[in-house]
Amino acid sequence: MKKATFLVCAVAMVACKPTPERIRLVLGTYTAPGKSEGIYVYDFDPVTGETELAGSAVTPNPSFVALSSEGRYLYAVNELGDGQGAVTAFAFDGTGRGLIQLNAVPSLGDHPCHVSIDGQGKYLFISNYSGGNLSVYRIETDGSIGSLVQKIRYTGSGPNAERQKAPHIHSAFFNPAETHLFVQDLGTDTIHIYEYRPDNGGRDVLIPASSGSMATTPGGGPRHMAFSPDGRFAYLVQELTARVEVFGHDDGKLSYIHDVSINESGFEGSDGAAHVLVSPDGKHVYASNRGEANTLAIFAVNGDSGRLDKIGNQSVMGQGPRNFSLSPDGRFLLVGNHQSDEVVVFARDIDSGLLTDAGHRIAVGAPVCIVF
Repeated sequence: MKKATFLVCAVAMVACKPTPERIRLVLGTYTAPGKSEGIYVYDFDPVTGETELAGSAVTPNPSFVALSSEGRYLYAVNELGDGQGAVTAFAFDGTGRGLIQLNAVPSLGDHPCHVSIDGQGKYLFISNYSGGNLSVYRIETDGSIGSLVQKIRYTGSGPNAERQKAPHIHSAFFNPAETHLFVQDLGTDTIHIYEYRPDNGGRDVLIPASSGSMATTPGGGPRHMAFSPDGRFAYLVQELTARVEVFGHDDGKLSYIHDVSINESGFEGSDGAAHVLVSPDGKHVYASNRGEANTLAIFAVNGDSGRLDKIGNQSVMGQGPRNFSLSPDGRFLLVGNHQSDEVVVFARDIDSGLLTDAGHRIAVGAPVCIVF
């Protein structure tokens, strides 16, 4: 985790005339003088995979960003310690590419590393890694961040003495129906499950689910989760052991199915698994491992059981694949190699799931989060 002095956010615009057929692409980064200033907005060509810089916003360590469902607003964590962790709201300008800062509020925990938003655009959910807590803020009608609604603090530890001395909340994801929120605690090997009640009269919108929390493999370190499009299965990436755990899902209840390794057979280097995604058609799952692996695992999904079969591993052609994203049609996969300061664009075969280098790169300092 990085420490820095919190700075007042400013906005810097780069002129660019987007073409109608292009898709907006947003990158969050770790900031450093001469490398990165904050958030970058690109026009992405869904036919060729090429990108063109359209705008940027200066804000410290926006390591994870989330877009509102209608695409008008963007929310970024400012991953800072020493009580300076924050989340900042932006609105897109009339071009749909430039960003205008609306406001910023404290994350109420050190090193916020993930932010999510419900489909109705009512609430923000902020995962504070070092703070070991989850903060929930109301979203105002103008897209700005409103009052604090709920703050949940966790306790406990895990068997990894170096990484699991205390709770470390790493992410919060909804199931597709948005009836439940699933909160990953890397420090205690737990998935905390909540019923989501957005119309709860201004009171707590997250209520502990009747099914209770889900214990994951001891020492695994749950980091990110992804659901199948139909919501029947959930895929959890374990950072510390570089494995994907597969669960059946039914109305907020998780049932363990099996787990598989992200790494190639015989790999003996250090691990740092980071992200997991399901293809738009639900037929393939991808998971990244940093450390000394620097690969993406490609899995085929058994549609009836949800089980994963390894197809292969793809080199990310760089270092530190912390995050990656699929284009809306699933024909491209973009990997943010934050240690080699580059986003690599892969073409994806939607039938086989395999990846090939599309020949395009985005040079940007420490890319961390990629959102279409």
